[in-house]
Formats: sequence, C-alpha cells, structure tokens
Amino acid sequence: MNSEWLSKILTTDTSWQVLAQAAALADPLRAKVFNVTSDHVAEIMENRGDLLKLVFPDFSQFCQTSLKTDPQGMLQVLWDVWLPLGMKIAAQHQESGKPFIQGILGAQGTGKTTMSHILGLILQHLGYRTLSFSLDDLYKTYSDRLVLMQQDSRLVWRGPPGTHDIHLGLSLLDQIHQSKSPVIVPRFDKSAHGGAGDRTTSEIITNPIDIVLFEGWFVGVKPIPPKVLLTPPPPILTDVDKQFASDMNHQLKSYLPLWEKLDSLIVLYPTDYRYSLAWRKQAERQMIAAGKSGMTDAEIEEFVNYFWRSLHPELFINPLIQSLSVDLVIEINADHSFGKIRKAI
Repeated sequence: MNSEWLSKILTTDTSWQVLAQAAALADPLRAKVFNVTSDHVAEIMENRGDLLKLVFPDFSQFCQTSLKTDPQGMLQVLWDVWLPLGMKIAAQHQESGKPFIQGILGAQGTGKTTMSHILGLILQHLGYRTLSFSLDDLYKTYSDRLVLMQQDSRLVWRGPPGTHDIHLGLSLLDQIHQSKSPVIVPRFDKSAHGGAGDRTTSEIITNPIDIVLFEGWFVGVKPIPPKVLLTPPPPILTDVDKQFASDMNHQLKSYLPLWEKLDSLIVLYPTDYRYSLAWRKQAERQMIAAGKSGMTDAEIEEFVNYFWRSLHPELFINPLIQSLSVDLVIEINADHSFGKIRKAI
C-alpha cells in the first residue's frame, strides 16, 4: 500500500478515502478479522481516519520519546494494525457489557509492551479507562524468589512458571470485574537488586477500569500432554532438561484460573521462534554500543535457551494458536514488521 495517501488523512484532503477503502479490502484475512466489508468499508475508513487525527499527537510523542523513531515511519502500522485493533477491542468491550480483559501473548522482541501502550492510547481516545498490566508485575518478591531458588536451584532466572504470585493476579482481576474502587495494581521494578528485580510501589486506580491489557511471554499458555515431552526439540536434550520442561508444564496448571479471566487472547507469533534469539542479540549489541552493560552472545544464548527449555514455543505456542483459546494471531517477521493477521482457527 502506498503510504503517501496516509499523511493526507491528517489534513483536510479527502482523496485518501477511496485508496484506503481499496487497500482495506485487498487483504481478505485482515478484512475478516476487523469486520471490514464492501458494504461498510467507507464508514469504517472514515471512523478510522477520525480516530487517527485524535490519536496522532500522543502517538507522535510516544514514538519520539519512547521508541526514538520518526512517527511518520510508524504511521502505516498504526493505520493497518493498531487503530483497527483498538476499535475491535472497544467493540468487544461494548458487546460484553462488563470490564474486558484482553490477553496479549508474545515472546521477547515481539513488541507486546509497545502494542499495549499504543492500544492504551487509542482506547483512551475512544473514551475507555484502560489498564496496561504485565505478567511481570505478578513476580514474587525478591525475598520470596530467593527462598524459591533455595527450594529449586533451577529457577535461577525470574520468568518461568512458578515465579509469579498467581493469587495476586486473581485478586486484581476479580476486583476489576467487580468494578471495585480503589484498585491496587502491583508493579515490578526489573532494575532492583542489581537486575534481579523486586516489587515496587503499587499503582492505585480510583476510577472503575473498562479494559485491561494483560501482556506477557506465556499469558494464556496451557499445559500440554506429558507424552509430548518424551521427544522434545532442542535445546531440551538431556534427561535433566526433560525433567525441567516436565516440571514447568506441570506448573502451568496453577495458572489456568488466571487465564480463565481472559475475555480474549491475541498471540504475537514470530514466523520462526528463533527470531527472538537474534532480536535479543541485536538489542544487547546496541546497548553495548551505547556504552551500557550488556550480555555476550554466549550469555544471551544460555539465557534464551533456558526459557526455551522451560516452555518451548514449538511445543506450547504452536498448539495454542490452533485452539479456541486464541482469538487473533498476528505474525511477526524477522524485521519486526507485522505479517498476516488472522483468526486462530
């Protein structure tokens, strides 16, 4: 799609509308996801254009301050993905008639945190009180994780199943569903204790919350049949690796009550799960080049392999996106761009 007409949306020039309508109908999969039909495409594009004008100032500031990028360069993805996705979530909330919990699952580097922030901006401009919340915010405290590591030395990194306070998450989502006020939202500081991280000052929300954007690297992931782990893919190689994978699979059962609170689940799905390793190496090299501390390639591989041993994407994510548990799959290409956007099944 030629992005030249996109910038015209921000002006009084209306010539973009016909081009936008044609582009929206050109991708049948995406049109189906966002309920764009030939009968209603003109109205949908006009509404999306109005929303773009409202959102763009805040979006522009976020791009410049947080993403350190030119907002014009992000206009395409805002138009193609984030705006219609925000409108879709808003419509689902309206239809449900209650606080709406949107799960967002994505591996490291897929952009789930960025997506949550931008969706929050969009939903705010649509008039909804939105809470962005991460699975990371449910980590057990530093002291609790020290005890946990003494009990199971394999839990050397925070992140795998078993390192979160599930009851804290259940309590939070229950309070939101019941429209209680105020709601105390736990927050986690990854930089505390030399990078080990710890619970930090909670956020107090005094107004009822309409929509929760709940993101994390295994949000919504469910246990798989144990027999699958008998012949796992690398890096699950040794008997010790297989036992770790089996134990993490078992730990997932305790997360199921939390996943049951989700009203919808979006999966950010790298077309090759190994992209996350390359993305992490790239990010660390950029940090080192900027004069900051960063991991070596060998350390990164050890780190990423640890999480693949705990919940391997081929074993846990691939079956999930073929299930009724997932509403939307957004493919992520090697260059971080979005690929196909489709319903799970």
